Amino acid sequence: MYLAIKHIHLTTVALSISFFLLRALWVFFKPQMMEKRWVKIIPHIIDTTLLISAISLAVLIQQYPFVDHWLTAKLLALCVYIVLGTIALKRGKTCLIKGGAFAGSLLTFAYIAAVAITHSPTPWT
Repeated sequence: MYLAIKHIHLTTVALSISFFLLRALWVFFKPQMMEKRWVKIIPHIIDTTLLISAISLAVLIQQYPFVDHWLTAKLLALCVYIVLGTIALKRGKTCLIKGGAFAGSLLTFAYIAAVAITHSPTPWT
């Protein structure tokens, strides 16, 4: 069971970041794509599956945010990633703001991945 859920989680992580990158390209180079209905729906399906698999894994390994520091770090960084991603894809007023938020979201994603791999809130140590 654990391996199946972990596989679903890692697959949805890959789908989520890939679709985020694609949408960021569309924001800058083909903004009309962002208006398509399926482009607005697919991220919610992917991210809901990602969240359900994350919660399932936490329950299975019996480690929880606000108890285990590495999961707390991931959860807080996820909130930062969501805010920056929203600015990059929707709310940024200028290309410079959108670009900065996009770069910040990628750095935040890299941090989340590093924390997940090391199970440490300070993966660089």
